[in-house]
Parts: sequence; structure tokens; C-alpha cells
Amino acid sequence: MTAARPPLFDFVAGQNARARAARLDGDRFLTQAAAEGLADRLAAVTRKFEHGLWIGDAVAPEIAPFAAHWTGAAFDEREILAAEGPFDVAVSLLSLQWINDLPGALVQIRRALKPDGLFVAALLGGATLSELRDAFAHAESATRGGVSPRVAPFADVRDLGGLLQRGGFALPVSDVERLTVRYGEFSALVRDLRSHALTNVMAMRSRRPLRRDTLAALLAHYAEHHAQDGKLLARFETLYLTGWSPHESQQKPLKPGSAKSSLAAALGTDEQPLKG
Repeated sequence: MTAARPPLFDFVAGQNARARAARLDGDRFLTQAAAEGLADRLAAVTRKFEHGLWIGDAVAPEIAPFAAHWTGAAFDEREILAAEGPFDVAVSLLSLQWINDLPGALVQIRRALKPDGLFVAALLGGATLSELRDAFAHAESATRGGVSPRVAPFADVRDLGGLLQRGGFALPVSDVERLTVRYGEFSALVRDLRSHALTNVMAMRSRRPLRRDTLAALLAHYAEHHAQDGKLLARFETLYLTGWSPHESQQKPLKPGSAKSSLAAALGTDEQPLKG
């Protein structure tokens, strides 16, 4: 029997991080921008939704108008989504960020939807906090002789379309928006990460406080390699997912060789055979 893979993320630590973020009066600019991005994608759908599934806490004000009735649900510690559907639309605003089994979570969401139901989600992507990850790796290697998990891995936009297909969604689309933030001091970056619940919730994280020499090495490396005009740079990527629960009315991709006109004809050029 194959041993179960240890979880990447600590569920309780994630809950604590979100609870602390809710208590802080911080500028949650990433959450705000992602909510607006999801609203833009929902607005492009010429359909009125009756029953919506909101995956997370309170429904974002930007999203509320897109369904007449919303049901809120969240993944529990076993990563089970307790939501009695079916729903016309399901929306996730960064709530899938710390899911260990993302393909399994997508399957559950798709099963909660009606046929031809819509799923849209926002997650943070692969380049997010790459400067901080690099600075931590350099500092710990220099002061402790090794590297511990400090910054969580994030999904890559090229992989998410495939994950949607694995989850059983039709017409999958994934795209990305990028933002670089300039900080006058490192403490401001830390404050923003806490406000967004982006502190370290990895299961294999070190429980020891960050040593002073490690912090000094981190700050020096960050300032030397990831700064511009005296400002520390921090990149963030927001990935957007869109998929539909399968239905027979949906457009199907054409079979190879079934086209009735050539690309050359569409472009108004002559088709030239390849020389052997």
C-alpha cells in the first residue's frame, strides 16, 4: 500500500492566519483587485444566475449582484466541501490558495454545479513573492547551512487549464494579471502579507523564531538584488480560472482534419506544399 503523501499546508495555521488578517485594519489590495477581476469575468457572461455558491466567508460586495441567492461554504480540515447544490455558479476568491488536493477540490466544485453551470476563481500564481523566496533561501543557506520552507509554492498559469480539465470542467480558461509593489521598508511588506493571510502556513515550516543574523542576511540580499531606486520590489500574480460544468449544448472542439476551408484561404494567400 502506498503511504499517504504528507500535506503541504497546515489547515489550523491557515485558519489562524485568516483570523488574524480579519482583525487587522490593513489594505487588502490583492483581494480587492481579485474581486474586481472576478466581477469583470462574471459581467462578460450574458446570463442571470439564480443560485450561487460562494466558497469562503462573506460574499464579496463586487460579486453579490451576480446571483439572486448565495450559499456560503468552505473546505473543512478533510478538504470536503459541504454544499448542497446544484448551483448555477460557483465563485472562489483566493479561498483555494492553501488546498492540498486542488484537483480533488475542483472535482467537488464541478459536482456541486448544475449542467452548464459556471465556475470562476482567483488564486495567487507562480511568480508571487519570488523575491522574498530568493532572499530567504540565500539568507538561510549563508547563516544556517540549509533552507527551510518559508514561502509557499504557487500554481503556474500554464498548469491550471489542465487542472480544470482533470476536474471535469469544459471550456477551461486560465489567465494572469501581474503587479509589482514597491516598498520603502521590509516591515511594510510583512504587514501587507499578514493583512492578506499570506504568512507561512506550510506543514513543514520551522517553528523556531527567525534568527537575527538570518534576518540581516535576508535584508541585505533583498536590498542588493531586488530593489530599484531604494525601494524593495515584490511581485504578485493573480491567476483567474473559468470553467463550465459539461452540458450537451456547449460548443465542442472540431476534430482534426474536419475544417472545410484552409488557413491559407482565410488569410488570402496561396497554399504551398512542403518540399520533401
